[in-house]
Amino acid sequence: MIKREEAWSLLNEYNKEPFHIQHALTVEGAMKYFAEKLGYGDELEFWSMVGLLHDLDFEMYPEEHCNKTQEIMRERSIDEKLIRAVASHGYGLCLGELPKPEHQMEKILFAADELTGLIGAAARMRPSKSVMDMELSSLKKKFKDKKFAAGCSRDVIKQGAEMLGWELDKLFEETIQAMRSCEVYVNNEMEISNKYI
Repeated sequence: MIKREEAWSLLNEYNKEPFHIQHALTVEGAMKYFAEKLGYGDELEFWSMVGLLHDLDFEMYPEEHCNKTQEIMRERSIDEKLIRAVASHGYGLCLGELPKPEHQMEKILFAADELTGLIGAAARMRPSKSVMDMELSSLKKKFKDKKFAAGCSRDVIKQGAEMLGWELDKLFEETIQAMRSCEVYVNNEMEISNKYI
C-alpha cells in the first residue's frame, strides 16, 4: 500500500491548482469518515488514499481522466486494488472501459465525489464560508437550482445514491457530516502547503 506521504507527493506532482488540491483533501477526509461510519475502519487508510488520489490526472489530462491515472500508478507499481478503485469513479462518465463500482467504497466515491463539489460551492456562498452551519434544506435548494454549480452533475449524484440504495436526503446528510468532519483538517493542510484558497 502506498504511504500517505508518497500519495501526497504524487498528487502535488500532477496538481498545482489550489482548487484541485483542496478537492482531493476534502474527498480524502470524506472517505475516511464514511469508512468509519460504515464499519470499514480496518480499511480506513485504503479508503483515504482512494479519496486523495481519485482525480490525480484531472488537472493535467482532463480528456484522459481516470485512464491516465491508471498509467501513472502502474508506472509506480501501485496496488491494482487501489488503481481499480480510483478508476471506478469514472465509470460511464469518462472515455474508455473503466471498472463499474462494486465495492461499497467505490460506490461511495462515485456518489460523494460530485456531491462534495456541490456542497463546497454552496458553503462558499454562505456568510460563514463553512459546512458547519449548513442545513439539509439549504443544500436541497442548491441541488434543485440547475444554474448553481452547473458543473456538478445532478444525474451522477442521483446515480450514486441509487448504487448505494440510499435516498438522496441520506446521501446529502451523510456527505455534509463527512465534510464537517474534515473541514478544519483540509483548511490546515491547505495553509501548510501554501495553497489556501
